Amino acid sequence: MKRAVPSCLTSGDVFWPDVEVIIPPPGNAVAGDCATRNVHIQMNADHGRIAWQKATGYGQRSRVEAQIGRYKQVIGPALRGRNMESQTTETLIAVKALNRMTDLGRAAYERVI
Repeated sequence: MKRAVPSCLTSGDVFWPDVEVIIPPPGNAVAGDCATRNVHIQMNADHGRIAWQKATGYGQRSRVEAQIGRYKQVIGPALRGRNMESQTTETLIAVKALNRMTDLGRAAYERVI
């Protein structure tokens, strides 16, 4: 069985050249041909995984997914408008309402040492 060889060229380079694809390197990763991946591996080794996640914004995806889940639970999974203009308006209103609810109910955290 052939194993896939990691390549520095990704589908993101072909379809979305202005988007940085961030894949967390495993703890035992070693440097290879891809300079971007090597930077992530070195940062992970020097500063730790949590610092790497903060520096690269890796946790942003989970926050976005959580917000989409809230949207679907509160607003609903389907749009009711029949044309694009009404769907756009419906989405803008729903997002404003959801953001307002999120701001009202967000807990303020304070670190206690």
